Amino acid sequence: MNDDLPVQGRAKGGAARAAKLSPEARKAIALKGVEARKEMASIPKATHTGNLKLGEMEIACAVLPDGTRVLSQRGVGRALGRSFGGGSWKAQADGEDSAAAVVPFYLNVPALKSFIPNDLLVLMSAPNPYRHSQGGGLAYGVSATALPQICDVWLKAREAGALGKNLPHLRVAQKAEMIMRGLAHVGIVALVDEATGYQRDRAKDALAKILEAFVAKELQPYLKTFPAEYYEQLFRLYDLPYPPVGNKSWRPGFFGQVTNEVVYSRLAPDLLPELKKAASKAERKAKLHQWLTQDIGHPKLREHLASIVSIMKLSKTPQQFKENVNVVHPRYGDTKPLPFDAESAGGKELSN
Repeated sequence: MNDDLPVQGRAKGGAARAAKLSPEARKAIALKGVEARKEMASIPKATHTGNLKLGEMEIACAVLPDGTRVLSQRGVGRALGRSFGGGSWKAQADGEDSAAAVVPFYLNVPALKSFIPNDLLVLMSAPNPYRHSQGGGLAYGVSATALPQICDVWLKAREAGALGKNLPHLRVAQKAEMIMRGLAHVGIVALVDEATGYQRDRAKDALAKILEAFVAKELQPYLKTFPAEYYEQLFRLYDLPYPPVGNKSWRPGFFGQVTNEVVYSRLAPDLLPELKKAASKAERKAKLHQWLTQDIGHPKLREHLASIVSIMKLSKTPQQFKENVNVVHPRYGDTKPLPFDAESAGGKELSN
């Protein structure tokens, strides 16, 4: 950029105004700019965006970081045929001072006031500002689940004759009817997920939340978790003397594989590899159950173990035990089952 070029146009006017400002005034303006940028950065950025198609209509939609599905306020207005004027996206209802009376421009019609339910007023009084996932400015969203209610307001007003012969308002009611027809057979949440691509990440996000609830972020103190009955029944099923002769703490190596298969692989989806990953990062060796959370992971483990012990007691052979476990606690995913017989299950014992 050539610094010798003369300043022209708006830049010239801006430079002239800046030259007249005192250092304090220039500093105040700069600070305002910094605050404005901080405020914009604090507004959530949509993780997924797209366009919801209802017949010939399209409404911009987004999924926010917390999973909230929203529709663009402007988009809803355009779909209903309501123009967006200058100023705020919302307008204060005539004669009302309550914050709950603040409604978006597409419902700011005196004839609609008595048809807007209180829960919808409250929902719309707190809009969801967000930034587009692909960059761009600030947008205001309304909860996607509110769209049928918004349309219903116009339809009820028309049915009651409150819209009279006002053609612009009757056209909006007609648009609302078209939207309702488009939503009649498909859930709005599913439509938004499809339009934004969020459906592809939904299962992944759900799994991440499950694992976060089960797997502790740090090693938990050792607590005796597996009941003696669990091992007593394993020894019985595999026709081994119990307690073991000579060393009462001895267990066959393949017991670890059986435990991983019937316990950790069925406690929660993808839990076993996640526990192993956590254990591999630890400085010292520990049992896998020491990486379970105290509030969710351990209670679920104890509950599951009680069920497994009951299944053991009802089983006469390892094969029957396997079949019963598959019936009562189906394995998550399509993982190939590990062998249950002592000969083919041989190998190093895994921590449990």
